[in-house]
Amino acid sequence: MSILTSPRGKVEVVHCRRTESQDIFCIKNLIRKFTQKLFGRLNIIYLLEKANLAITLCNDKEEIMAHATFVDYPNWNVANQEDWLSVFWELDKELQCTPLNTLFMHLFVAVDEYSTGCCKEIIRSVFKAVPELHFIFLIVPTYMSLGSTLITVFDQMGNIPNLTFDEDFAVHVCYRHSHYPQLHIRKARVEDHDDLMPIFMQHDTILRATYGEYFLAELIEAQDKENHAVVCEVEGVAVGFMSVCSRVNMELLHQCFDLGPFHGFCDPHPDDVLEQPQDLSFQESQDTSPMHSRQESQLTLMSQELGTPEIKERYSIQGTIAEESSMEELATRLGSVMETRLSNLEDIKSSRLSHVSVASSQPGDTTPFRPIYRGASSAFCIQLFCIDEKYEARSLDFMKFVFSLFPDKNFCLVSLPHLTPEFVLIQNFVKVVPFNNCTLDQDLYFFHRSGLLKKITIRLATLLDTSGVEYLVNNLKLNKCILEDLKQYNDAHRDPDGTPLQAFVAEVAEQVVGIAVIRDEMDIEYIRSHYNIEDFIYFSHHQREEHAHLFHFAINPIFQHYTKFFLKEIFRLGRKSCLYYPIYPASRDGKFQSSYAHSLTSALHYLVPVRPRRQIVYPLEKLGINAPSKEVSKEPMSYALYHTNRKLTLEPKITVNARIVVVGASNVGISFLETLVFCAHLKFSNLTLISTHGLPGKKLLGSEQRKFLASDQSYTDKDHALMSLCSWVNVVVGRMTAIDRAAKHVVVSQEDIVLYDHLILCTGQQYQVPCPTGADISQHLTTRDIPEGRKQRYTGQVPRNHFTLNDEEDCLKAQIWIRNHSIATEGNVIVYGNTIDTYTTIEMLLHLGVRGVNIHLVQPPPTSSITCINNYSVEKAVESALQAAGVTIYEDALLAQWNDGEQDPDSILSASFTTFTKPFKLQCSVFFSFCEKNVDYETFKALNDACLVYDGRLVIDTNFHTNDIAIRAAGSLTKFSNKYYSSQWSHSNFSSKEVGFQLAAAMLCLFDPTLEPVIEPPADLDRLIPMYKGAKIQGGILPGSYHYLHISKPGIPTLLEVQMAQTDYGEEIITGKAKKGTYFRIHINNYKMVETITCLSKEPFPTSNYIRLFGQHEQALNNLCARFDDKMITDLYSYFTEPWCMALFHDRFIDLRKELRQVLTSMKEEESSSMEQLACQLVDEEISLNEKPKAYLKKVFEESIYKSLVERSILDYLQYNHYHLPMYAWPGII
Repeated sequence: MSILTSPRGKVEVVHCRRTESQDIFCIKNLIRKFTQKLFGRLNIIYLLEKANLAITLCNDKEEIMAHATFVDYPNWNVANQEDWLSVFWELDKELQCTPLNTLFMHLFVAVDEYSTGCCKEIIRSVFKAVPELHFIFLIVPTYMSLGSTLITVFDQMGNIPNLTFDEDFAVHVCYRHSHYPQLHIRKARVEDHDDLMPIFMQHDTILRATYGEYFLAELIEAQDKENHAVVCEVEGVAVGFMSVCSRVNMELLHQCFDLGPFHGFCDPHPDDVLEQPQDLSFQESQDTSPMHSRQESQLTLMSQELGTPEIKERYSIQGTIAEESSMEELATRLGSVMETRLSNLEDIKSSRLSHVSVASSQPGDTTPFRPIYRGASSAFCIQLFCIDEKYEARSLDFMKFVFSLFPDKNFCLVSLPHLTPEFVLIQNFVKVVPFNNCTLDQDLYFFHRSGLLKKITIRLATLLDTSGVEYLVNNLKLNKCILEDLKQYNDAHRDPDGTPLQAFVAEVAEQVVGIAVIRDEMDIEYIRSHYNIEDFIYFSHHQREEHAHLFHFAINPIFQHYTKFFLKEIFRLGRKSCLYYPIYPASRDGKFQSSYAHSLTSALHYLVPVRPRRQIVYPLEKLGINAPSKEVSKEPMSYALYHTNRKLTLEPKITVNARIVVVGASNVGISFLETLVFCAHLKFSNLTLISTHGLPGKKLLGSEQRKFLASDQSYTDKDHALMSLCSWVNVVVGRMTAIDRAAKHVVVSQEDIVLYDHLILCTGQQYQVPCPTGADISQHLTTRDIPEGRKQRYTGQVPRNHFTLNDEEDCLKAQIWIRNHSIATEGNVIVYGNTIDTYTTIEMLLHLGVRGVNIHLVQPPPTSSITCINNYSVEKAVESALQAAGVTIYEDALLAQWNDGEQDPDSILSASFTTFTKPFKLQCSVFFSFCEKNVDYETFKALNDACLVYDGRLVIDTNFHTNDIAIRAAGSLTKFSNKYYSSQWSHSNFSSKEVGFQLAAAMLCLFDPTLEPVIEPPADLDRLIPMYKGAKIQGGILPGSYHYLHISKPGIPTLLEVQMAQTDYGEEIITGKAKKGTYFRIHINNYKMVETITCLSKEPFPTSNYIRLFGQHEQALNNLCARFDDKMITDLYSYFTEPWCMALFHDRFIDLRKELRQVLTSMKEEESSSMEQLACQLVDEEISLNEKPKAYLKKVFEESIYKSLVERSILDYLQYNHYHLPMYAWPGII
């Protein structure tokens, strides 16, 4: 916040922020004729799309006071954007400007009364936001004066000609030192104490309470050759402090962190032990060390799967830098320290550089080999650091001075607690990967001396760079691919298929430290139609040739903090505006998909993940020539997409290092992780998932295993490929067996621990092994003879041929068992349960070739009158299909014994059941159990032993909290606290995906400073449970090869007949017959909204399309009710393949609805009410009418401006999305 005072004495409190798209209208209103003469006639939207930095100044009422736009090349066409540097050096050879430290002002507008103050405030904010920036240039026609505002900050330095017409332009420059200068760094003195203590006390009082009031003065006095204290000062006043020490506990660091890539932060020594005794290479020992103990224990930790575009950079320091006297001398000696190469990814699943592995093995575990370093320490550490918030952006100014205090040290280290927000200084450091047994509650960062070099050059690669690039990437997994693409560029500048190719290198002190290879993006139509790239760009303002595909990007970790600059230079030199990077899923054998081989990129953190778009399933044959183009409708291999553009090159990301551990890969947990990962402005570096089988979506045997279990349609294998969670989430394969709330760790598989700051429990409920009642059927007992009591848990050994199917891994095991034991041709199969999964499993068994006469469906006594399908017509069709297939059905049968009462049988050979009439016995080759789901016992025991409140299920409040503030839970594992008096409602009543999203939204307020603070609800509302609106979905393939789908609103399960008996039920529309496989039922509620959809079809149908019908008004479905009443609709399946309804299935139709509602609720005409207000007045009888209210509203609508506004919005929607909706006509094409 700053205060501006106008010449007339008016005062405004202002603040700067990044320009947003909604600012464009106000910016245009600030443009004057003088502005156009100074900067030319500009398209503001186009300028903002291509700008590197756009700043808007607002007052405390969020009114726009000023705006400025900055680009990394000159305006007025005075130089080519890739070669402007030579022009400016000709103007002034002593000018120190470089692409790294220079920006050009392309526009400035301001409210006239405050223009001078606004200009200075914006310039200061720009220098503060971009620490490397030293020069801002302004280029205007020579005949124009700068005016009274800009002349206060810019100085003229000369004239340069225009490239296209004969006219000179004046060059003006603004220097950093005039607005936000570099800080003066010096050794600390005791008298600095009084200046520094207020800064310390702003942030923390613990130091003074622990070490006394004068701890800082004592620290300054205690300086010696190993301990130094330095300050930064402004106008003689100390505004920042740093204490550094050369005594580093290297032994502890070697035990806890993988320092092999950095030679242990030690000088090389002849006695260093870098290899295992068994003649293994140094690289192999280093690559296996972070993972080996995990492989020997029951815990498997996968930080990264194939296709993850992160690399674990490794390099060995084989020389040291002698005592330096200047930065120039440092540059000349860079060669001795930059024996630096990127890592060998022999183990694709190695830990990522910034995504640490947090699992810790027990002390008794066998530890892998770790190198032993005999050399002297080459590192010093920062012990204490503090700086005034106003000067925080200049924190890096400390580094040159502190390195000069330790001329024999090459690394500066700092460790921070995980929950410490990432401040400016640490953003220039590199995070070190910890070993899997690291129990330190700290993250370790380092900064290398060579990172101080500012003379980094990005340029197009040449043939002479080949050897430097080869040395840089020599140990990368795909080094051959990189070198082949570099050779292809040097030979032809094009791919073999003719696509333009560009290669760029980063160079420091005449050595190659980075390589990037891009090619023109040829599938931009597919990308636009399948990914939400328009969340980040205005697509129409980017030419086709400005979109590029990033194939390779690698940079020496010493210079990792220049990654954004490297990307920015790629845009400028390559004349591109957008970059795209795909991540393809791994194949089963763990090898790269050869035709999609991209090298892993260390730039991933600087790109933003792009959400995939939900696609319409088109009836292509019915649409004919009106179908979308093949570029839109094609289905290549799915991939996750990452993106960056010019606007994002100077956009900061907020790093969240908090250790967030999710237990359970349920749909709730996956939705939670998805929401966090797709927060474009946040970077979660410590996400961990603990799951029995890792991440789902592996496509284990095609898609067959999906037929075993019904689906709620939250995620498919394709959806998992489009998210690529493995790029961001550490995956611990194992079971949670204990929680230590005091130590804040989870015990996995009874021996390994995972540390957490926030624990998210989303384990859900699973099918359990049933416990036989033990009734002896030889005694002719019935179910009534069995004493009622508490349900017992099965504690014996699970028989080999007993299967409870809870996920795709279980389905795979069952499928392999059936095929390996010839179950398809012989042997009885018992399916025990009465859930919908029993039906889908039977259909899968029939599909695998098991004869129906060998399948026995045994249904236990129901616990509710509501069946799993809750539709008599569908149930009868399925029952008939089972009978036709020869499947035997036993109702109200309770499991009594296995193998005539044998205890802990190795295999089930027979199973006995009791009924309400007489018992029976079945021979058994394989037993599938689908009894009622419950919380897994190991999970329950972990929760109970941790003293978390458990009452049948884990008790939570409305904000997902358990009785431990650091532990949240969601999904079917949970129930609401009794204080809400809503025992019938739980998360099980709602969409799992929506519950996961709401869980993430509730947590984001802890990490995202851009969110408004959460307002506590009034006292009388804090006892209300949240109600979510997303549809509950259930689907699968039922016996008879019926494709089944049921979509309904969230609610307490109620018998369908009871629902229909309600007076406000509404009406139902049914076409077709269930037994014929043509059944389609839609329930329209009393508000004419689609509330329930049930489909049963012999033919596959577009499930994703039908899901979009939920919640639509029947009139939006082309007056569905009226047409059905007039006998115009005989087949709803055919009805919803007609061209008119494609827009309903479009992913942006909901945005159109919101826009139309906004039109109707806004007052567009003076002295008139909006359509919404009129409707409210009619309901409240404030208007007396001689006609029906509906007719009156229709007449007002047609006679007002609303009709034309609504039509214009609809036509704009159709035209903007024409690539998805070419079947619609609009005035422009008629």
